[in-house]
Amino acid sequence: MKRTLLLAAAGLLAVALVACGGTSLDDIEPVEGVSTVAVDDNVFEPRVIRIPAGTEVVWEWEGGARHNVVGDGGFQSDLLREGTFTHVFDTPGTYNYICTLHGGMTGRVIVQ
Repeated sequence: MKRTLLLAAAGLLAVALVACGGTSLDDIEPVEGVSTVAVDDNVFEPRVIRIPAGTEVVWEWEGGARHNVVGDGGFQSDLLREGTFTHVFDTPGTYNYICTLHGGMTGRVIVQ
């Protein structure tokens, strides 16, 4: 009985992590040719993009809950419910970012 409850709890946790964007960024194929990221429903979409150096990325809030974008390399938006935030990525590398209000809300920009 205890084992069944533990397995059920583990299964629910796995579903919750996936629902909150719990899939590792390393497991997501980067989307190319996109420089706009939607901020909506506790997820960044697409979560991983690949862009050339010098590209401006736009995060666009779809309304609803407040979110922010806080990333490696020092870029950071205000807490917003709507509007946009932009950042130009000049230096090649991998830049992870999060919403500090929602634990599983993560994204990545890969700059070539």
